[in-house]
Amino acid sequence: MPYTICQTRTPSADHSARMEGLGPHRLLVEMAVTPEEIRAAYQLRYQVFVQELGAKVVNPTAKGIESDELDSFCHHLVVRDLDSQAVVACTRILTDTQAKVAGGYYSANEFDLSSITHIHGRVMEIGRTCVHPDYRNGATIGTLWSGLAQFMEINRFAHLMGCASIPMNDGGLLARQILKQIGSKYALPDHLTIRSKRDLPPLSSDLPPPAELKIPPLLKAYLRLGASMGQEPYWDEDFNTADVFIWLDRANLQQRYLRHFVQRKETQRPDRFIGRFAA
Repeated sequence: MPYTICQTRTPSADHSARMEGLGPHRLLVEMAVTPEEIRAAYQLRYQVFVQELGAKVVNPTAKGIESDELDSFCHHLVVRDLDSQAVVACTRILTDTQAKVAGGYYSANEFDLSSITHIHGRVMEIGRTCVHPDYRNGATIGTLWSGLAQFMEINRFAHLMGCASIPMNDGGLLARQILKQIGSKYALPDHLTIRSKRDLPPLSSDLPPPAELKIPPLLKAYLRLGASMGQEPYWDEDFNTADVFIWLDRANLQQRYLRHFVQRKETQRPDRFIGRFAA
C-alpha cells in the first residue's frame, strides 16, 4: 500500500526548504549553509567512504572529514534526522555556472565529457552521495531525491549527471555483471558518447560469479527515477569503486516513483524556499 514518506512544510528557518518524514524516522532535506552544517556532511562522507569503504583521504591533515578542493564551489544537500538532528545522507551539487569557475566538472576527471558540450539546457552534477548505514532505505533516498528534484525544477536544470559507485571488493565482478545484465536496458541516449579514462583491472580467473545481482541502492534509485548509464565504468582506485556515469533528463524524471516517496504541497513562503535552493 503506498504511503507518504515526506511532505513539504513551511520553512521554519530562513536557509532551508524542509521535508518532514512520516516513516520510521522523521527526515528533513535542506541545504547545508553554515560551516557546522557543511562539516557534518564531510564527517558523514568520512564515515562512509573512508572508514567503511576504505577510501584514501584527499586531505590527510583534516581529521575525521572527507573533502576536496571542489567542495567550496558546490551546494551541499543533506538529509537530517529530526529527532537526533544528525546528518544521515548527503550529496553535493555542482552547477554548470560554478563548474566554469571551478575549472570543470568532477566527472571530467573520470570520463571524456566532450559530447555534453553540444547539449542544450542547464546541466548540474551531483557527487559524493552517501547514506548512513542505519538509514539505507527507500525513505532516506527518496527524501534526498525530493530535494534534488526541487532544485532541478526551481532552477530549470534540464539535465543531471554524476557517477554511481559500485564496490570493487570483488575485483570488479559485480560491476561487470550489472552492465552485462542491465546495461543495454539503461544505455545512454545515442547522442551521448561517454568514454572512461581508466578501465577496470583484469578479473582474477578464480573469482566465482555473484549468486545474485545486487544493484547498489543509490544506482537502483537513479535508474528507477529515469536515469541512463554509461557502459564503460571508471576504476577509482582511491575509493576502491567502479564508477558508472549517470545521466538524467528532467523530462524523463519518473514522477510515479518520486510520488511514492514525496507528497508535495505549496509552501507559504516560496521566497525563502526558492532563495536558498537557487543557483
